[in-house]
Amino acid sequence: MHRSSHGKTFLNKERASQLLSELKKLVPDARMILNFSTPWECLVAVQLSAQCTDMQVNRVTAKLFKKYRTLEDYVYAKPEDFEKDIFSTGFYKNKTKNILAAARVIHEDFGGRVPSTMCEILTVPGVARKTANVVLGNCYGVVEGIAVDTHVKRLTHRFGLTKARDPNKIEKDLMGLFPQKEWFSLTYYLIEYGRRYCTARTSDHSNCPLRQFESKSQYPISKSQINNNFQ
Repeated sequence: MHRSSHGKTFLNKERASQLLSELKKLVPDARMILNFSTPWECLVAVQLSAQCTDMQVNRVTAKLFKKYRTLEDYVYAKPEDFEKDIFSTGFYKNKTKNILAAARVIHEDFGGRVPSTMCEILTVPGVARKTANVVLGNCYGVVEGIAVDTHVKRLTHRFGLTKARDPNKIEKDLMGLFPQKEWFSLTYYLIEYGRRYCTARTSDHSNCPLRQFESKSQYPISKSQINNNFQ
């Protein structure tokens, strides 16, 4: 159970279910908006999306996926060239290091196929549970958890769904509140709600359509905490 500062139960499974029902009404078309055509391209796009908007990633990958058409193209890519190709997504040096290393590992250890299990995909460079959940869910229909990105972290605090700050702990709390059949979609409902109605820049939440679900006891999150590594 999660409790407010007044010591009363703030949000239990029933209330979480009510919140989810309202999210479905507000953003019924919520979905992954990153463009990709293969599991490998999905993994690349998700890694590029760290601290970058999905729209900007799509602009970059529109050219990137034409230049690098196969996994082998990434395996043999020159880091300095790849850095230039993804420069506008930010943190381009670290992203280049992880993506090209991931290509080599998948090529050498997994026969060129992105792993389809949580245990295996977490061994790929640059892949933590967020990326793993996104790739497994969107590419293989495998749902073993809930992808927690910056939108999800921010809104789960606003709705009082968790007090945790660590993405893995947030994920665990959410998995305890929502049925497994909703885990995959929950991420996208929260992300789309945040984009449309409750942005990170919003200071006045009086007009947020789900303000009745907001926790009265907020846990301020600093910019540095929001920008933790959400891989």
